Amino acid sequence: MEATKLLDAKGFACPMPIVRTKKAMNELESGQVLEVHTTDKGSKNDITAWTKSGGHELVKQEDENGVYKFWIKKGE
Repeated sequence: MEATKLLDAKGFACPMPIVRTKKAMNELESGQVLEVHTTDKGSKNDITAWTKSGGHELVKQEDENGVYKFWIKKGE
């Protein structure tokens, strides 16, 4: 998955991964993809819910050795 920007939020606890994701998404244009890496288990639910409520699309999600990876396409 090709991402426009990578956000490394590993080591941060809730709510920082969401706060940083929101800030990074504000810097993107509609249709661009943000790749987010986090180690906070709560991010799986938080980012999924935030993506839906913000009108964005969760394109892909992976768990890799304790790192949760998300690819979020910015909505209109």
